[in-house]
This record gives sequence, C-alpha cells and structure tokens, in this order.
Amino acid sequence: MRIISGKYRRRKLLANPGQTTRPIIDRVKVALFDRLEEKLQGAAVADIFAGTGSFGLEALSRGGRLAVFIEQDHRAWELLKQNVESLKAEEETLCWRTNALRSSFKPKGLNDWSPYDIVFFDPPYRFMEGADETSEPYKALTRLARADVTADDALLVIRTGGKAEFAVPPEWTLQECLKPSSMALHFYVKTTDPPAPGTAQE
Repeated sequence: MRIISGKYRRRKLLANPGQTTRPIIDRVKVALFDRLEEKLQGAAVADIFAGTGSFGLEALSRGGRLAVFIEQDHRAWELLKQNVESLKAEEETLCWRTNALRSSFKPKGLNDWSPYDIVFFDPPYRFMEGADETSEPYKALTRLARADVTADDALLVIRTGGKAEFAVPPEWTLQECLKPSSMALHFYVKTTDPPAPGTAQE
C-alpha cells in the first residue's frame, strides 16, 4: 500500500494483514481522489474506520490541512501511528482510538480540528448491508451532520460492498456513485435544506 500523489508521493504505508482492514487498490484510489482534488486544498479531513490511514494520509499528501483518524482496532491503530510517524505528519494528524459507531467525532478539548470539510466513512461492509434508520451507522451519520462536526458544504464518501442497500440521514444528498471492482464509493454532499429521508440503492 502506498500514497499515490502529492508531497508524500510513492511513500509506502503499513497495512494490517488479514480481514480487519481492507486496503484500497491504487487505481480505485486514483479514481476517488481525482474527484476530490479541488476540495482537498486546505481541507479538514476525518478518516472514520481509518484502518492504517490510507484515505486520510492521501488527503494530506494532496493538500489537506489536517486529518483526524478514528480507528478502534488496536493493531490497526498502532500501524496507523507508525505510518504517521514515518511521514513526520504528527502535527497535522490526530490518531483517535475509539468506537466510530459511538463517537462524537469531536476530539475533546480540540475544537480547532473540526468542523470537517471531507469525511471518509469506511466501515466493514457488513455494517452497511441493510442499515436503516434504527441502525448504528445511520445514527453515526446523523451525528456527522451536526453543524459543529461538519461544514455546511461537507463532502461525505462512504465505501460499501458493490450491492449494498442502506439508508442515510436526509442531511446527506447523494451526488455520485462509483462501482470499481466489487465495491461502491458513494459521494454525498451535506445540505442545509435536506430532502425527505430515503434509501440508497446502488
């Protein structure tokens, strides 16, 4: 696993072996970040279910201002910290070991780190399968829509299995969906005048 472009270009990243995390392949990362290029400049980024930090560190490399990584698995979190240290990016990153489905997404006492402009939400695929308004992912996405957590025009990228069907809070409006390989990348934008609740069927 490596960083594709920007100031950390070609730097290798440690990945967690096994099924705990799902590193994203290079061509998919290129397709994703090519769509984010303009919004990345000076952005505050949240990488939720961060694994070893592939999304957030790529965002920093391409012009992001700061990144908050949220990851509960101890081994993945340790490797994440090693990746940050190897890039000497400690001052612009926060590696937060916590349960993403129960998180406030606001690090206590660190108000300058949010609201976020871009959020990557990359839970295990099973979490999103059939997720409805009563599910923990839906509630987490509702908390992410709070004004003190995400900016008014924040962009949310959710990675799921290619055939996932799930509900999202009305504050998030689907803009685009890419389906590389067996996964799907759903691009949402936050809106202050949300439509009626609906279900994403991709």
